[in-house]
Amino acid sequence: MRIIMTPVGSSGDVNPFVTIGRALRARGHTVILIASEPFAPVVTGAGLEFISNWSADDFDRMTRHPDLWHPVRGLRLILRAAAGQLRQNYALIEKAHRPGHTILVGHMLSFPTRVFEETHRVPAVTVQLAPSAFRSDFGQPGAPPARDFSRWPRWAKRALWWGLDRFMIDPPIVPALNAWRAELRLAPVARLFKSWVHSPRRVVGLFPDWFGEPQPDWPAQTRLAGFVLSHGGGNEVLDGEIRRFVEAGSPPLVFTPGSANRQADRFFNAAAEATLRLGRRALFLSRFPEQLPAVLPDQIHHAPYAPLTTLLPSCAALVHHGGIGTCAQGFGAGIPQLVMPMAFDQPDNALRIARLGCGGVVPPRRFSGPTVASAMEPLLTAPKIIEECRRRQRAVHDVDAVDAACAEIEAAASEPAPARIR
Repeated sequence: MRIIMTPVGSSGDVNPFVTIGRALRARGHTVILIASEPFAPVVTGAGLEFISNWSADDFDRMTRHPDLWHPVRGLRLILRAAAGQLRQNYALIEKAHRPGHTILVGHMLSFPTRVFEETHRVPAVTVQLAPSAFRSDFGQPGAPPARDFSRWPRWAKRALWWGLDRFMIDPPIVPALNAWRAELRLAPVARLFKSWVHSPRRVVGLFPDWFGEPQPDWPAQTRLAGFVLSHGGGNEVLDGEIRRFVEAGSPPLVFTPGSANRQADRFFNAAAEATLRLGRRALFLSRFPEQLPAVLPDQIHHAPYAPLTTLLPSCAALVHHGGIGTCAQGFGAGIPQLVMPMAFDQPDNALRIARLGCGGVVPPRRFSGPTVASAMEPLLTAPKIIEECRRRQRAVHDVDAVDAACAEIEAAASEPAPARIR
């Protein structure tokens, strides 16, 4: 089969698709991945065909935008960008499509993938990277900075979502989407994230049920595969300088604010102070050295990148932004996590880590050296936390999530189409 994959976002969004795509290719499929130009080396290095839908300059401008990590303005920014690419991305899918031999595997923000599924009746799978993609009248996704509204009455939760859809989520994308749908003779849609973003044929969640327990009103076609411990391009070897630093003393703390975060000055300043207060060693991961303190003490080492699957098992703890890919790596390594959630799925992921007893949460406005050091102390020393992290590590590795995701994608292609795609 010809499998067209359409991830949307940064490394944490794209790499799981690459990892699954590599496995699908090994199973005999042709895999085409459509993504931003900076991911071309990762995709082609995995042996997949690559089609660019966004230039490196456009991607760079997005990562530099001051609103990107804002809990409200960040989503609007991304939805406006998506609205401007609807026809272009649809045309790229159409060019790669081979009637009768194609499966679509799309990110929830790949709106052209859902539309192409409707217009061409192509077998399709929506990949949901995190539990926050699913709304419910029961267990709710966490809201910024790390609030849990699950105990609200069901009517109140419904009213909250209605208001968010009406005034925040739909306006940047729905008018453009529906104007285009009218050209395609498709019915208009509204409240996209309530149900429309989920393919009616199959939804695959890349997380385990102990991290995101399925709720009674989640889409019935949802299957959970487990955490996919992905990495860029398949290279899991540690850089020699990083390896020497890790081996030169006690296990270091790892601080990473997200691969596309160019606004992390405060994060790294607090990290440096917390490291000194704790008397620990630390590794700072960032492709943007300009946001680091001008001078780093000897016990702190900076690297632009490291494969977390290889690095983290030798480290003491992980401090990060709460992206689902980084969360999964922390669980896979069996180490405590401290999360500074900003936007998107991050607040919900942070709450889930804390509820499981595998870490803590420090909101961005409170992320300072003393606060981080104070929050880290029990995570590094409490036997109960350390044992719970190891227990979850075993659970991650007991499941072959990549194989499960591949099997679901193949199964979706052979099943009858839903009676009605909406």
